[in-house]
Amino acid sequence: MPELPEVETVMRGMRVHLEGHTISRASTHHTGLRWPFPPGLADALAGRGVDGFARRGKYILITLSGGMVLVVHLGMSGRVLLSTPAGTVSPALHEHLVIETAEGARCGLVDPRRFGMVDLVPASAVEGHRLLAGMGPEPLGNRFDGAWLAARGRGRRSSIKALLLDQRVVAGLGNIYVSEALFRARIHPARAAGDVSGAEYNRLATEIRAVLEEAIAAGGSSLRDYVQPDGELGYFQHAWRVYGRAGQGCPDCPGPPVCDGVVRITQSGRSTFFCPRRQGMKNDGGKDLS
Repeated sequence: MPELPEVETVMRGMRVHLEGHTISRASTHHTGLRWPFPPGLADALAGRGVDGFARRGKYILITLSGGMVLVVHLGMSGRVLLSTPAGTVSPALHEHLVIETAEGARCGLVDPRRFGMVDLVPASAVEGHRLLAGMGPEPLGNRFDGAWLAARGRGRRSSIKALLLDQRVVAGLGNIYVSEALFRARIHPARAAGDVSGAEYNRLATEIRAVLEEAIAAGGSSLRDYVQPDGELGYFQHAWRVYGRAGQGCPDCPGPPVCDGVVRITQSGRSTFFCPRRQGMKNDGGKDLS
């Protein structure tokens, strides 16, 4: 599933190609994705100006003239194809929504597995949307820091990884970048959230921000169907330190016999990758163990 850096990359690509344009034509193929398209979606989009773009968690928010917002989620296999001029492009396989602009741009939403979603709502209703209401702060925003995490983790016996994947605690974090951030912060993913110290939470918040910023700068990570809007693959996966590296050496340890390398466990049906030596189960008191 595309994670926050991938969604941010897609959103930025759409902004470059579409912001300031006027939608001349829209079309839907099939009745919808995970849920049906809003009734009359194509007609409702036609003639509207594309005023701006934003991201909330893993959702892309497209502000349109007339006080409306198009909410888009890429699901597990969704991607956006952008091209210019619009008239020279044939529809892609599994393309469910197409937007063309008077300025000659074409935007196609492709989703083979149809787990994504599209909704059109008044701008005044975005914050209260059933999929957005109650979401935690953005991990790259000013509200997010170690103190915020520590307050949410206090007294919780569930794992620190489960805490970070809870969208009510922090918006947009996914399996890949949680594993990477926990490794960088030297925290075992199975540690109880309530056992993590304030100093460790401060370090974790810093590493979450750093790994996301690096991944965005690299264009997101390519995983299965994910590509950037211009068709180029992201390449941050080449910088993963633990994710997908079970059985390989830890990049921060000296190797056998001191360290046996990266291991994989399953938490709530999802793979977690970590280094048992670097990421101990005990509170390290905030010490620098690098």
